[in-house]
Amino acid sequence: MFIDVHVHVRRIPGPLRGGKPAYATPQHLIERYDAIGVERAVLLPGVNPECAYVPQSNEEVIELAELYPGRFIPFCNVDPRALTNTPGAPLGDLLRHYKDQGCKGIGEVAPNLPFSHPLVRNLFKHVEDAGMPLVFHIAPEIGGFYGLYDDPGLPQLEYTLRMFPNLRFLGHSQAFWAEIGRLDTPGDRYGYPDYPVREEGVVPKLFRRYPNLYGDLSAGSGCNALTRDEDYAVQFLNEFQDRLLFGTDICAPDTETPLVDFLLQLRDAERIPESVFNKVARENAIALLGLDE
Repeated sequence: MFIDVHVHVRRIPGPLRGGKPAYATPQHLIERYDAIGVERAVLLPGVNPECAYVPQSNEEVIELAELYPGRFIPFCNVDPRALTNTPGAPLGDLLRHYKDQGCKGIGEVAPNLPFSHPLVRNLFKHVEDAGMPLVFHIAPEIGGFYGLYDDPGLPQLEYTLRMFPNLRFLGHSQAFWAEIGRLDTPGDRYGYPDYPVREEGVVPKLFRRYPNLYGDLSAGSGCNALTRDEDYAVQFLNEFQDRLLFGTDICAPDTETPLVDFLLQLRDAERIPESVFNKVARENAIALLGLDE
């Protein structure tokens, strides 16, 4: 029923975080997926030191996908500071290697650098050349956070979408999805606004203007963008039905997945057509990643 475009997994759970396992194992994930109807999932390696509790290799994700054929889809990840830590680093060599190993995209890209940083733009250039989609995480500030930095209103993201028109970006995180509606204050980018969408924010405007922008609906941020205003969610899902993708962002084994119930509720109440539900749940992922039905 669902294809999850955003999840993290480790062969070994790793150090505890808050007294609980920091990451799910493949066995944990499969148990969760069987219960909620997820048929396949994109595995995102955490290589950026700001993001990963313990940095993870692309090789581990590729190997886990091979151990569970048909269940997991590997992405690779490359830190923009890799190789030479210069704007001329030949990151395409790494991307082509991992693409040849079966990786379908890159992400979650989350170094705490500005979108406009020369190192980041070098990464985007090589990803565009490799023809791979890219999942990014936006941070609300530099320091103390993981994710690419952008200002309120996302001007650096907009310039990036214009600069790399053939690179398909999947937007993700609080600082991205908070701007589905106009912000009451810039501080709302740090969390999950609970007020309705009284006026459209920059995110739907960017969707209309840039066909290379897609929406990763995973985590509390993606779910909150929809559930904060059900009426607007229906409008948003219908308008951008071809570029929105279901995800969970399960990290710890007990990560909640409220988006499953919300999308099913909208479908069953006939607030969105079955065709829209199917696109968001799985068909857009199949088309974007070139998967077999």
